[in-house]
Amino acid sequence: MELQNGRPDNTEGRLEKELRVYDLLDRLGVAYQRVDHEAAMTMEACEEIDRVLGDGTAICKNLFLCNRQATEFYLLLMPGDKPFKTKELSAQIGSSRLSFAKSEYMEKYLDITPGSVSVLGLMNDIEGKVRLLIDEDVLTERYFGCHPCINTSSLKDTKRLHEIIAQVKSRAQSSLVSAGHSTAVLRAASYTSPMAAFQDKMAGIAYYQFIEKLDKEFEER
Repeated sequence: MELQNGRPDNTEGRLEKELRVYDLLDRLGVAYQRVDHEAAMTMEACEEIDRVLGDGTAICKNLFLCNRQATEFYLLLMPGDKPFKTKELSAQIGSSRLSFAKSEYMEKYLDITPGSVSVLGLMNDIEGKVRLLIDEDVLTERYFGCHPCINTSSLKDTKRLHEIIAQVKSRAQSSLVSAGHSTAVLRAASYTSPMAAFQDKMAGIAYYQFIEKLDKEFEER
């Protein structure tokens, strides 16, 4: 295995969803490196890939989660060596009984199959059904590694995660402006109503402030 710059010269045999990732990155002008490898199904299998990607690269666990009713979906990025504590995260985001979402939802919203979960799958979430959650420890590394929606390649870049956050911020800002007065009402109610507080964290001013903070932290790095 070796790092190569940009998209593969020969795309024969590669899936359309992988090629869509390269098309998007090229349109955005994102410079990245790529390593091709055998299918990586576990964190253990990623150790050799990690060495090829090099030091200072955040290799994440990408966990596709949902609430008990399977009506709210989340993509959690966290360090590969950090344990996932369901109870703590559930309390932080005000969601009941978080669990791993079924693969059918993963394919429906992200066009990704188990073992290939990646933040880049959000490009396929045209309905905005999946909310991105990022463990703050992921932001400490200079580089970011992820799959191009398929687990036989891995990408390394410095800009893509920031651009995703910037896009989420822009979308959240537009949503708040469109909501107008109801946004202010929800914010006021969040101080006295647990349900309103949860809604504010997920789609209101509190959510926008969180995304804005992430965006600012990237700009200061």
